[in-house]
Amino acid sequence: MSGKQIFIFGAGYSGKAFARASKDADATIFGTTRSLEKFETLRQAGIMPLRFDGALTPEIGEALKTTTHLVVSVAPEEAGDPVLNAARQTITAEMPSLRWIAYLSTVGVYGDHSGGWVDETAECRPVSKRSVMRVAAEQDWLKLGEDIGRPVAILRLSGIYGPGRNALVNLENGTARRLVKPGQVFNRIHCDDIAGALRHLLEGSRGGIFNVTDDLPAPPQDVVAYAAELMGIEPPPEIPFETAQLSPMARSFYGENKRVASAAIKAAGYRFRFPDYRSALDHMWASGDWRDGEARSPMNGRDRSVARGVI
Repeated sequence: MSGKQIFIFGAGYSGKAFARASKDADATIFGTTRSLEKFETLRQAGIMPLRFDGALTPEIGEALKTTTHLVVSVAPEEAGDPVLNAARQTITAEMPSLRWIAYLSTVGVYGDHSGGWVDETAECRPVSKRSVMRVAAEQDWLKLGEDIGRPVAILRLSGIYGPGRNALVNLENGTARRLVKPGQVFNRIHCDDIAGALRHLLEGSRGGIFNVTDDLPAPPQDVVAYAAELMGIEPPPEIPFETAQLSPMARSFYGENKRVASAAIKAAGYRFRFPDYRSALDHMWASGDWRDGEARSPMNGRDRSVARGVI
Protein backbone atom coordinates (compact mmCIF):
# COMPACT_ATOMS: atom_id res chain seq x y z
CA MET A 1 0.00 0.00 0.00
CA SER A 2 2.96 2.26 -0.68
CA GLY A 3 2.30 5.99 -0.73
CA LYS A 4 -1.40 5.71 -0.03
CA GLN A 5 -3.52 7.95 2.16
CA ILE A 6 -6.53 6.16 3.60
CA PHE A 7 -9.46 7.91 5.24
CA ILE A 8 -11.85 5.88 7.40
CA PHE A 9 -15.21 7.40 8.24
CA GLY A 10 -16.23 5.56 11.41
CA ALA A 11 -12.97 4.06 12.66
CA GLY A 12 -14.52 1.60 15.09
CA TYR A 13 -13.60 -2.01 15.78
CA SER A 14 -13.27 -3.04 12.12
CA GLY A 15 -11.52 0.16 11.13
CA LYS A 16 -8.95 -0.23 13.88
CA ALA A 17 -8.33 -3.84 12.89
CA PHE A 18 -7.74 -2.68 9.31
CA ALA A 19 -5.36 0.06 10.45
CA ARG A 20 -3.36 -2.33 12.63
CA ALA A 21 -3.09 -4.78 9.75
CA SER A 22 -1.75 -1.95 7.58
CA LYS A 23 1.00 -0.76 9.92
CA ASP A 24 3.64 -2.49 7.82
CA ALA A 25 2.57 -0.55 4.73
CA ASP A 26 3.66 2.90 3.63
CA ALA A 27 0.22 4.40 4.21
CA THR A 28 -1.09 7.38 6.14
CA ILE A 29 -4.40 6.59 7.78
CA PHE A 30 -6.95 9.11 9.04
CA GLY A 31 -10.04 8.00 10.90
CA THR A 32 -13.08 9.59 12.49
CA THR A 33 -14.92 9.06 15.73
CA ARG A 34 -17.75 10.96 17.36
CA SER A 35 -16.00 10.95 20.72
CA LEU A 36 -12.85 12.85 21.65
CA GLU A 37 -12.30 10.25 24.37
CA LYS A 38 -11.57 7.66 21.68
CA PHE A 39 -8.75 9.62 20.06
CA GLU A 40 -6.03 7.80 21.97
CA THR A 41 -7.26 4.32 21.03
CA LEU A 42 -7.25 5.40 17.38
CA ARG A 43 -3.69 6.66 17.71
CA GLN A 44 -2.65 3.34 19.24
CA ALA A 45 -4.05 1.60 16.16
CA GLY A 46 -2.00 3.84 13.86
CA ILE A 47 -4.83 6.21 12.96
CA MET A 48 -4.67 10.00 12.93
CA PRO A 49 -7.96 10.82 14.72
CA LEU A 50 -10.54 13.39 13.62
CA ARG A 51 -14.00 14.09 15.01
CA PHE A 52 -17.01 13.61 12.74
CA ASP A 53 -20.54 14.03 14.04
CA GLY A 54 -22.43 14.62 10.82
CA ALA A 55 -20.65 17.74 9.57
CA LEU A 56 -17.32 18.20 7.83
CA THR A 57 -14.71 20.12 9.79
CA PRO A 58 -11.90 22.05 8.08
CA GLU A 59 -9.48 19.35 9.29
CA ILE A 60 -11.54 16.59 7.66
CA GLY A 61 -11.84 18.62 4.46
CA GLU A 62 -8.08 19.08 4.25
CA ALA A 63 -7.41 15.39 4.83
CA LEU A 64 -9.92 14.36 2.18
CA LYS A 65 -8.23 16.51 -0.47
CA THR A 66 -5.19 14.23 -0.50
CA THR A 67 -6.97 10.94 0.27
CA THR A 68 -6.41 8.11 -2.20
CA HIS A 69 -8.65 5.46 -0.61
CA LEU A 70 -11.89 6.05 1.27
CA VAL A 71 -13.42 3.52 3.70
CA VAL A 72 -16.90 4.20 5.08
CA SER A 73 -18.12 2.37 8.19
CA VAL A 74 -20.92 4.64 9.39
CA ALA A 75 -24.47 3.37 9.75
CA PRO A 76 -27.19 5.06 7.70
CA GLU A 77 -29.89 7.12 9.35
CA GLU A 78 -33.45 8.01 8.41
CA ALA A 79 -32.16 11.16 6.75
CA GLY A 80 -29.80 9.07 4.62
CA ASP A 81 -26.13 8.19 4.74
CA PRO A 82 -24.42 10.68 7.09
CA VAL A 83 -21.16 10.67 5.13
CA LEU A 84 -22.83 11.29 1.79
CA ASN A 85 -25.04 13.96 3.33
CA ALA A 86 -21.99 15.80 4.62
CA ALA A 87 -19.33 15.04 2.03
CA ARG A 88 -20.93 14.21 -1.33
CA GLN A 89 -19.84 17.51 -2.90
CA THR A 90 -16.33 17.18 -1.47
CA ILE A 91 -15.97 13.61 -2.76
CA THR A 92 -17.32 14.61 -6.16
CA ALA A 93 -15.30 17.77 -6.75
CA GLU A 94 -12.48 18.11 -4.21
CA MET A 95 -10.75 14.72 -4.04
CA PRO A 96 -8.60 14.54 -7.17
CA SER A 97 -6.37 11.78 -5.75
CA LEU A 98 -9.24 9.43 -4.88
CA ARG A 99 -8.83 5.99 -6.48
CA TRP A 100 -11.18 3.66 -4.62
CA ILE A 101 -14.08 3.60 -2.13
CA ALA A 102 -15.19 0.85 0.26
CA TYR A 103 -18.53 0.81 2.06
CA LEU A 104 -18.98 -1.60 4.98
CA SER A 105 -22.53 -2.92 4.93
CA THR A 106 -24.22 -5.99 6.40
CA VAL A 107 -25.61 -9.34 5.24
CA GLY A 108 -28.83 -8.12 6.83
CA VAL A 109 -29.70 -6.64 3.43
CA TYR A 110 -30.65 -10.14 2.25
CA GLY A 111 -33.41 -10.41 4.83
CA ASP A 112 -34.94 -13.81 5.57
CA HIS A 113 -34.34 -16.76 3.25
CA SER A 114 -35.70 -19.48 5.57
CA GLY A 115 -32.27 -20.92 6.20
CA GLY A 116 -31.38 -21.17 2.51
CA TRP A 117 -28.06 -20.22 0.96
CA VAL A 118 -27.54 -16.77 -0.53
CA ASP A 119 -24.61 -15.26 -2.39
CA GLU A 120 -23.99 -11.88 -4.01
CA THR A 121 -26.48 -12.68 -6.79
CA ALA A 122 -29.36 -13.23 -4.35
CA GLU A 123 -32.27 -10.84 -4.11
CA CYS A 124 -32.14 -8.34 -1.27
CA ARG A 125 -35.29 -8.72 0.81
CA PRO A 126 -34.57 -6.52 3.84
CA VAL A 127 -36.98 -6.92 6.71
CA SER A 128 -35.83 -4.49 9.37
CA LYS A 129 -35.84 -0.74 8.88
CA ARG A 130 -32.08 -0.58 9.46
CA SER A 131 -31.50 -3.10 6.65
CA VAL A 132 -33.80 -1.19 4.30
CA MET A 133 -31.66 1.88 4.97
CA ARG A 134 -28.53 -0.19 4.30
CA VAL A 135 -29.77 -1.20 0.86
CA ALA A 136 -30.48 2.45 0.05
CA ALA A 137 -27.03 3.50 1.27
CA GLU A 138 -25.34 0.79 -0.82
CA GLN A 139 -27.13 2.03 -3.91
CA ASP A 140 -26.21 5.63 -3.16
CA TRP A 141 -22.51 4.76 -2.87
CA LEU A 142 -22.55 2.66 -6.04
CA LYS A 143 -24.25 5.51 -7.91
CA LEU A 144 -21.66 7.99 -6.63
CA GLY A 145 -18.91 5.71 -7.87
CA GLU A 146 -20.51 5.64 -11.31
CA ASP A 147 -20.86 9.41 -11.33
CA ILE A 148 -17.19 10.06 -10.53
CA GLY A 149 -15.71 7.06 -12.32
CA ARG A 150 -14.23 5.36 -9.26
CA PRO A 151 -14.61 1.71 -8.18
CA VAL A 152 -16.80 1.16 -5.12
CA ALA A 153 -16.53 -2.06 -3.11
CA ILE A 154 -19.55 -2.96 -0.98
CA LEU A 155 -18.50 -5.35 1.80
CA ARG A 156 -21.51 -7.12 3.31
CA LEU A 157 -20.35 -8.29 6.74
CA SER A 158 -21.84 -10.96 8.98
CA GLY A 159 -21.68 -11.02 12.79
CA ILE A 160 -18.29 -9.57 13.71
CA TYR A 161 -16.11 -10.97 16.44
CA GLY A 162 -12.47 -11.06 17.45
CA PRO A 163 -10.28 -10.12 20.41
CA GLY A 164 -12.43 -8.61 23.14
CA ARG A 165 -15.68 -9.59 21.41
CA ASN A 166 -16.29 -13.32 21.35
CA ALA A 167 -17.89 -16.23 23.15
CA LEU A 168 -14.81 -16.77 25.33
CA VAL A 169 -15.13 -13.25 26.72
CA ASN A 170 -18.87 -13.66 27.19
CA LEU A 171 -18.34 -16.87 29.14
CA GLU A 172 -15.71 -15.25 31.34
CA ASN A 173 -17.84 -12.24 32.19
CA GLY A 174 -21.02 -14.25 32.65
CA THR A 175 -23.02 -12.78 29.77
CA ALA A 176 -22.98 -15.85 27.49
CA ARG A 177 -26.39 -17.39 26.81
CA ARG A 178 -27.38 -20.40 24.76
CA LEU A 179 -30.60 -19.35 23.07
CA VAL A 180 -32.12 -22.14 21.03
CA LYS A 181 -34.42 -21.48 18.09
CA PRO A 182 -34.72 -24.69 16.03
CA GLY A 183 -33.20 -24.33 12.56
CA GLN A 184 -31.69 -20.89 13.27
CA VAL A 185 -28.16 -20.24 12.03
CA PHE A 186 -25.89 -17.20 11.72
CA ASN A 187 -22.72 -16.49 9.81
CA ARG A 188 -19.78 -14.78 11.49
CA ILE A 189 -16.58 -13.01 10.49
CA HIS A 190 -13.36 -12.44 12.42
CA CYS A 191 -12.17 -8.83 12.34
CA ASP A 192 -8.80 -9.95 10.92
CA ASP A 193 -10.60 -11.23 7.82
CA ILE A 194 -12.45 -7.94 7.43
CA ALA A 195 -9.07 -6.22 7.52
CA GLY A 196 -7.61 -8.77 5.10
CA ALA A 197 -10.49 -8.48 2.65
CA LEU A 198 -10.28 -4.69 2.71
CA ARG A 199 -6.54 -4.77 2.01
CA HIS A 200 -7.00 -7.27 -0.79
CA LEU A 201 -9.72 -5.25 -2.51
CA LEU A 202 -7.84 -2.00 -1.96
CA GLU A 203 -4.64 -3.35 -3.51
CA GLY A 204 -6.52 -4.42 -6.61
CA SER A 205 -8.80 -1.36 -6.71
CA ARG A 206 -11.67 -3.83 -7.05
CA GLY A 207 -15.25 -2.67 -7.05
CA GLY A 208 -18.47 -4.64 -6.72
CA ILE A 209 -20.47 -6.41 -4.02
CA PHE A 210 -18.66 -8.85 -1.74
CA ASN A 211 -20.00 -10.95 1.12
CA VAL A 212 -17.29 -11.10 3.77
CA THR A 213 -18.32 -14.00 5.94
CA ASP A 214 -17.16 -17.39 7.16
CA ASP A 215 -17.96 -20.76 5.60
CA LEU A 216 -19.78 -22.28 8.57
CA PRO A 217 -23.17 -20.78 9.35
CA ALA A 218 -24.10 -22.36 12.67
CA PRO A 219 -26.55 -22.14 15.58
CA PRO A 220 -25.35 -19.56 18.12
CA GLN A 221 -25.65 -22.02 21.00
CA ASP A 222 -23.07 -24.28 19.29
CA VAL A 223 -20.49 -21.48 19.33
CA VAL A 224 -20.93 -20.95 23.07
CA ALA A 225 -20.67 -24.69 23.71
CA TYR A 226 -17.46 -24.92 21.67
CA ALA A 227 -15.91 -21.98 23.54
CA ALA A 228 -16.85 -23.55 26.87
CA GLU A 229 -15.20 -26.79 25.80
CA LEU A 230 -11.98 -24.91 25.01
CA MET A 231 -12.08 -23.26 28.43
CA GLY A 232 -12.81 -26.55 30.18
CA ILE A 233 -16.01 -25.29 31.76
CA GLU A 234 -19.66 -26.22 31.63
CA PRO A 235 -21.65 -24.21 29.07
CA PRO A 236 -24.66 -22.26 30.30
CA PRO A 237 -28.00 -24.07 30.04
CA GLU A 238 -30.01 -23.85 26.85
CA ILE A 239 -32.84 -21.32 26.85
CA PRO A 240 -35.79 -21.69 24.46
CA PHE A 241 -36.00 -18.65 22.20
CA GLU A 242 -39.71 -18.22 22.93
CA THR A 243 -39.08 -17.59 26.63
CA ALA A 244 -35.86 -15.55 26.30
CA GLN A 245 -35.82 -11.91 27.34
CA LEU A 246 -34.43 -9.97 24.39
CA SER A 247 -34.51 -6.39 23.22
CA PRO A 248 -36.65 -5.78 20.13
CA MET A 249 -33.51 -5.28 18.02
CA ALA A 250 -31.84 -8.45 19.27
CA ARG A 251 -35.05 -10.40 18.67
CA SER A 252 -35.24 -9.04 15.14
CA PHE A 253 -31.95 -10.74 14.29
CA TYR A 254 -33.65 -14.08 14.88
CA GLY A 255 -36.38 -13.12 12.42
CA GLU A 256 -33.88 -13.52 9.57
CA ASN A 257 -32.44 -16.95 8.85
CA LYS A 258 -30.01 -17.58 6.01
CA ARG A 259 -26.70 -19.16 5.09
CA VAL A 260 -24.40 -16.66 3.41
CA ALA A 261 -21.71 -17.67 0.91
CA SER A 262 -18.68 -15.51 0.13
CA ALA A 263 -18.29 -16.43 -3.53
CA ALA A 264 -17.22 -13.05 -4.94
CA ILE A 265 -14.35 -12.27 -2.54
CA LYS A 266 -12.96 -15.78 -3.08
CA ALA A 267 -13.23 -15.35 -6.84
CA ALA A 268 -11.26 -12.13 -6.42
CA GLY A 269 -8.45 -14.18 -4.87
CA TYR A 270 -8.89 -13.61 -1.14
CA ARG A 271 -8.34 -16.56 1.20
CA PHE A 272 -9.82 -16.38 4.69
CA ARG A 273 -7.54 -16.65 7.67
CA PHE A 274 -10.41 -17.98 9.79
CA PRO A 275 -12.95 -19.78 7.56
CA ASP A 276 -15.02 -20.90 10.56
CA TYR A 277 -15.58 -20.03 14.20
CA ARG A 278 -13.76 -23.12 15.47
CA SER A 279 -10.44 -22.20 13.87
CA ALA A 280 -10.79 -18.63 15.14
CA LEU A 281 -11.64 -19.60 18.71
CA ASP A 282 -8.85 -22.20 18.67
CA HIS A 283 -6.37 -19.52 17.64
CA MET A 284 -7.56 -16.91 20.12
CA TRP A 285 -7.57 -19.38 23.00
CA ALA A 286 -4.11 -20.71 22.15
CA SER A 287 -2.57 -17.28 21.60
CA GLY A 288 -4.28 -15.70 24.60
CA ASP A 289 -5.37 -12.61 22.64
CA TRP A 290 -9.09 -13.29 23.06
CA ARG A 291 -9.50 -10.77 25.87
CA ASP A 292 -7.54 -7.97 24.25
CA GLY A 293 -10.13 -6.08 22.23
CA GLU A 294 -8.52 -2.66 22.06
CA ALA A 295 -4.86 -3.53 21.85
CA ARG A 296 -5.45 -5.42 18.63
CA SER A 297 -9.00 -4.68 17.89
CA PRO A 298 -16.09 -5.03 15.36
CA MET A 299 -18.14 -3.23 13.57
CA ASN A 300 -19.05 0.33 13.74
CA GLY A 301 -21.54 0.50 16.62
CA ARG A 302 -25.23 0.82 15.97
CA ASP A 303 -26.94 -1.86 13.87
CA ARG A 304 -24.11 -4.40 13.68
CA SER A 305 -23.07 -4.22 17.33
CA VAL A 306 -26.23 -6.07 18.33
CA ALA A 307 -24.82 -9.13 16.57
CA ARG A 308 -22.43 -9.58 19.47
CA GLY A 309 -25.33 -11.06 21.38
CA VAL A 310 -26.10 -13.66 18.74
CA ILE A 311 -22.74 -14.76 17.34
